[in-house]
Amino acid sequence: MPTRRDFLGLVLLGGASFAFAQAAAAGPARLTLSEAEWRRRLTPARFAILRGAGTEPAFTSSLLHEQRAGRFTCAGCGTALFSSRTKYDSGTGWPSFWAPIGRSVRTSRDTSLGMTRTAVACARCEGHLGHVFDDGPKPTGLRYCINGLALAFTPGTA
Repeated sequence: MPTRRDFLGLVLLGGASFAFAQAAAAGPARLTLSEAEWRRRLTPARFAILRGAGTEPAFTSSLLHEQRAGRFTCAGCGTALFSSRTKYDSGTGWPSFWAPIGRSVRTSRDTSLGMTRTAVACARCEGHLGHVFDDGPKPTGLRYCINGLALAFTPGTA
């Protein structure tokens, strides 16, 4: 069921046709690969993050200061996850966004490291992306804190 957050993201990104809104609300088709296939597809560093829920060191991502118009996609499967229009500098050391594209991401409870956080994963391949926090800027108040190695950038229309 689409949430208020899903439709808010569509509206804030310039609206969408009804057909696009329905497709975005449904989310992307699942991609399931074996561990061996993921290892062939990904670099060891990307595998550690996307398949092993790892985290890259802060301030090391080449995408941290990316400011061109475009889309940030899943480095595992190519799904468009975030628009450059929702990217901002959170000062945390990881690429940060205030909204995903449609239903491109899924969230789950993460109790690792002795704390409770909300993990963010690609809705298509279930690759770990990072975490979402409620200390972000308006209009959503959310901060999607995403590992740069979990992303690829495609310049062009955001």
